[in-house]
Amino acid sequence: MPEREHSSKVIHQHRPVPDREQLDTASGVFALLADSTRLHLLWLLSDGEADVSHLAAASGAARPAVSQHLAKLRLGGLVQSRKEGRRVVYSLRDGHLRNLVMEALSHAEHRVTGEPWHS
Repeated sequence: MPEREHSSKVIHQHRPVPDREQLDTASGVFALLADSTRLHLLWLLSDGEADVSHLAAASGAARPAVSQHLAKLRLGGLVQSRKEGRRVVYSLRDGHLRNLVMEALSHAEHRVTGEPWHS
Protein backbone atom coordinates (compact mmCIF):
# COMPACT_ATOMS: atom_id res chain seq x y z
CA MET A 1 0.00 0.00 0.00
CA PRO A 2 1.56 3.33 -0.97
CA GLU A 3 2.20 5.89 1.72
CA ARG A 4 -0.13 8.84 1.77
CA GLU A 5 1.47 12.22 1.89
CA HIS A 6 0.12 14.58 4.53
CA SER A 7 -1.32 17.71 2.99
CA SER A 8 -1.09 19.68 6.23
CA LYS A 9 1.70 20.40 8.69
CA VAL A 10 -0.16 18.60 11.49
CA ILE A 11 0.44 15.12 12.89
CA HIS A 12 -1.38 12.99 15.45
CA GLN A 13 -3.37 14.74 18.18
CA HIS A 14 -3.29 18.02 16.28
CA ARG A 15 0.32 18.77 17.15
CA PRO A 16 2.17 20.92 14.63
CA VAL A 17 5.17 19.39 12.93
CA PRO A 18 8.30 20.91 14.48
CA ASP A 19 10.44 22.99 12.16
CA ARG A 20 14.22 22.66 11.82
CA GLU A 21 14.93 25.44 14.35
CA GLN A 22 12.75 23.77 16.99
CA LEU A 23 14.41 20.41 16.37
CA ASP A 24 17.90 21.91 16.56
CA THR A 25 17.04 23.79 19.76
CA ALA A 26 15.57 20.68 21.38
CA SER A 27 18.62 18.69 20.33
CA GLY A 28 20.84 21.28 22.01
CA VAL A 29 18.83 20.94 25.23
CA PHE A 30 19.27 17.18 25.17
CA ALA A 31 23.00 17.59 24.55
CA LEU A 32 23.25 19.72 27.69
CA LEU A 33 21.20 17.17 29.64
CA ALA A 34 23.48 14.34 28.49
CA ASP A 35 25.97 15.06 31.29
CA SER A 36 25.02 13.44 34.62
CA THR A 37 26.47 16.28 36.71
CA ARG A 38 24.50 18.90 34.77
CA LEU A 39 21.37 16.78 35.06
CA HIS A 40 21.93 16.50 38.82
CA LEU A 41 22.37 20.28 39.11
CA LEU A 42 19.14 20.86 37.17
CA TRP A 43 17.35 18.37 39.43
CA LEU A 44 18.63 20.27 42.48
CA LEU A 45 17.46 23.56 40.96
CA SER A 46 14.02 22.07 40.33
CA ASP A 47 13.37 22.67 44.06
CA GLY A 48 14.28 26.36 43.77
CA GLU A 49 17.17 28.79 43.64
CA ALA A 50 20.65 27.90 44.87
CA ASP A 51 24.18 29.25 44.76
CA VAL A 52 27.34 27.44 43.69
CA SER A 53 28.33 26.53 47.26
CA HIS A 54 25.00 24.86 47.94
CA LEU A 55 24.99 23.08 44.58
CA ALA A 56 28.57 21.84 45.04
CA ALA A 57 27.80 20.48 48.51
CA ALA A 58 24.53 18.86 47.43
CA SER A 59 25.94 17.30 44.26
CA GLY A 60 29.32 16.25 45.64
CA ALA A 61 31.06 17.97 42.74
CA ALA A 62 33.91 20.44 43.12
CA ARG A 63 33.00 24.14 43.11
CA PRO A 64 35.02 24.91 39.94
CA ALA A 65 33.30 22.03 38.10
CA VAL A 66 29.86 23.21 39.27
CA SER A 67 30.66 26.74 38.12
CA GLN A 68 31.70 25.49 34.68
CA HIS A 69 28.58 23.37 34.32
CA LEU A 70 26.35 26.27 35.39
CA ALA A 71 28.06 28.52 32.86
CA LYS A 72 27.25 26.02 30.08
CA LEU A 73 23.66 25.73 31.28
CA ARG A 74 23.33 29.51 31.42
CA LEU A 75 24.79 29.96 27.93
CA GLY A 76 22.43 27.24 26.71
CA GLY A 77 19.50 29.18 28.13
CA LEU A 78 18.49 26.50 30.64
CA VAL A 79 19.29 28.40 33.84
CA GLN A 80 19.35 32.04 34.78
CA SER A 81 21.39 33.81 37.42
CA ARG A 82 21.08 36.88 39.57
CA LYS A 83 23.39 38.63 42.01
CA GLU A 84 22.50 38.62 45.69
CA GLY A 85 25.24 40.63 47.34
CA ARG A 86 28.45 38.80 46.50
CA ARG A 87 26.66 35.53 45.76
CA VAL A 88 25.31 34.46 42.40
CA VAL A 89 22.04 32.58 42.70
CA TYR A 90 20.88 30.22 39.94
CA SER A 91 17.41 29.01 38.98
CA LEU A 92 15.76 27.08 36.18
CA ARG A 93 14.70 29.24 33.24
CA ASP A 94 11.19 27.75 33.03
CA GLY A 95 8.79 25.01 34.08
CA HIS A 96 9.17 23.10 30.82
CA LEU A 97 12.76 22.30 31.75
CA ARG A 98 11.73 21.16 35.23
CA ASN A 99 9.14 18.83 33.69
CA LEU A 100 11.66 17.51 31.18
CA VAL A 101 14.23 16.75 33.90
CA MET A 102 11.64 15.09 36.14
CA GLU A 103 10.29 12.98 33.25
CA ALA A 104 13.80 11.91 32.22
CA LEU A 105 14.60 10.85 35.77
CA SER A 106 11.24 9.10 36.15
CA HIS A 107 11.93 7.22 32.92
CA ALA A 108 15.37 6.24 34.24
CA GLU A 109 13.85 5.07 37.53
CA HIS A 110 11.55 2.70 35.65
CA ARG A 111 14.45 1.33 33.62
CA VAL A 112 16.67 0.87 36.68
CA THR A 113 14.04 -0.60 39.01
CA GLY A 114 12.03 -2.55 36.44
CA GLU A 115 8.78 -0.86 37.50
CA PRO A 116 6.04 -1.14 34.88
CA TRP A 117 5.84 1.61 32.27
CA HIS A 118 3.02 4.13 32.21
CA SER A 119 0.93 4.38 29.09
